[in-house]
Amino acid sequence: MKTWATRLRASLAALSPRQIAMILVVGLVLGVFPLPGIPTFLCLFAALGLRLNIAALQLLNNVTSPLQLALWLPLERLGAHLCGSSLAPFAAPLGATALHAVLGWACVCLPAGVLLYVFARLLVHRYNGSGTHA
Repeated sequence: MKTWATRLRASLAALSPRQIAMILVVGLVLGVFPLPGIPTFLCLFAALGLRLNIAALQLLNNVTSPLQLALWLPLERLGAHLCGSSLAPFAAPLGATALHAVLGWACVCLPAGVLLYVFARLLVHRYNGSGTHA
């Protein structure tokens, strides 16, 4: 376990501030995607497409799993409200409930991710003492 943590820390140390901020934001936003199992694949594809550290992104994805479960009902309720559905979450068909949760996630988490990226980028630059923006 200690060797694994050392390797992860070493691989993160070689990353630019932009990559660190991107890993944090992408891992959090995709990690709370409301359909179980899907965030793993979303994070893998995002890591490959954005050339991010796959292990770090998957680790953050796994850490956010409890948050994914905690946010499922509020995101589903928001999506149901946006769709005009008055059904209780467990009275609606499963497909509609999942669609509501994904809609709620898209309306809350994607814009929050953009704001979080800007904040994380500033924070990482300040932490590293870097005055240049990559």
